[in-house]
Amino acid sequence: MIVTINPATGEPIAEYATMPSGEIDRLLRLVDADFRRWRLTGMEERSRLMKRLAELLREQQEEHARLVSLEMGKPLGQSRAEVGKCAWVCDWFADRAAEFLQPEESEFDGAKGIVRFEPLGVVLGVMPWNFPYWQVLRFAAPAIMAGNGIVVKHAPGVTGCSIAIEKLFVDAGFPEHLYRAVHVALDDVDRLTGFMIDHPAVQAVSVTGSTGAGRAVASKAGRAIKRSVLELGGSDPYIVLDDADLSQAVDVCVASRLLNSGQSCIAAKRFIVHTALIDEFTEMLVRKMRAAKVGDPFANGVDVGPIARADLRDLVHSQVERSVAAGAKLLCGGVFPQGPGYFYPPTVLGGVRKGMAAWEEEIFGPVATVIEVRDDDEAVAVANDSEYGLGSAVFSRDLDRALAIASRLETGNCFINSMVKSDPRLPFGGVKLSGYGRELSHHGIREFVNIKTLVVV
Repeated sequence: MIVTINPATGEPIAEYATMPSGEIDRLLRLVDADFRRWRLTGMEERSRLMKRLAELLREQQEEHARLVSLEMGKPLGQSRAEVGKCAWVCDWFADRAAEFLQPEESEFDGAKGIVRFEPLGVVLGVMPWNFPYWQVLRFAAPAIMAGNGIVVKHAPGVTGCSIAIEKLFVDAGFPEHLYRAVHVALDDVDRLTGFMIDHPAVQAVSVTGSTGAGRAVASKAGRAIKRSVLELGGSDPYIVLDDADLSQAVDVCVASRLLNSGQSCIAAKRFIVHTALIDEFTEMLVRKMRAAKVGDPFANGVDVGPIARADLRDLVHSQVERSVAAGAKLLCGGVFPQGPGYFYPPTVLGGVRKGMAAWEEEIFGPVATVIEVRDDDEAVAVANDSEYGLGSAVFSRDLDRALAIASRLETGNCFINSMVKSDPRLPFGGVKLSGYGRELSHHGIREFVNIKTLVVV
């Protein structure tokens, strides 16, 4: 059985039966059968159903938002925003998929070349708990609009969300088995994920999760010679130059670090600050982090909810303690609050240096690390001194200077004077241990198609 836990109280929410390999095999064959019919469905009909899905998300926004907050602890306002963003991505691909998949024609040597973008088949999605609706829909909407079938192995802790998303697709009018969810116990994930990747119905896999999870899935996909897209961990550097608008930079840095209670791969994690601003930046940062309200995700005015699981909170605290033991300065937070639930206070570590956990590891919680640098070259060197390469940000009043730094950063994206966000209109993904491949935009929808070349003489 899968037992979901309310992270704000530590109390059980519900129990769900897990699926053995025989049931998963039957389900995969059903999805494959519906895919073979769906691939022949015209773009107008695909678009109509995807738009209906967007409508349902908006109509039922409160219901789904409350489920997100209950299962993983996100403050309710942020859960509402997540569900709303899912409706947007459905509408966006419904309106543009036909254009993105339009055949491309060319002429050469008296012949005509035609490039078509055809569906691959059933795509397996291995999805995380931290954005339980958004991570699924940003993968599934373009893949389905491209004509594929979908099977999702969601994180066990958000099984209620997984079931609710599956029902949304059915209620929107999609074929009954075009989008299906499988429910796998945590200790059986590795074996059954391998079983699904090896299954003849599955043609590709998309993973959003930790680097460890991505490595495990990618190795299985590689052995099966099946395409994979990995969106993995991050330790995003936010570089604050000496000519930055300090107040604006601190506001953005705090908002990015505390979003989703710090449990985001693209959260600001390393604040790399010029010597000229380090004292004032740190003082403002600590003040704002201390002022953030921690508590029940359903209560008004709460900025930071609980960490999703007890073991995850323990890991965050271990990283803070190991950094302090290595010489980092604990400027605020860093102490378990009293009472039930898996809460952790907004925490700031100063004087962070190479070799400390806060420098080397991704901290998946509301912990900000402050690193002092003397100039632009050192800022770039520190930012790139990481195994991760997902997002980054640069704060400066000089656009040319900021762009010059951005061009040197080893990341999949860089935002100037703004926090890192994923957006349907732009490709999203990372380099190094943050993964490969891209989601969203026309680049994302083409990840799970057969780019077929035809030559007519």
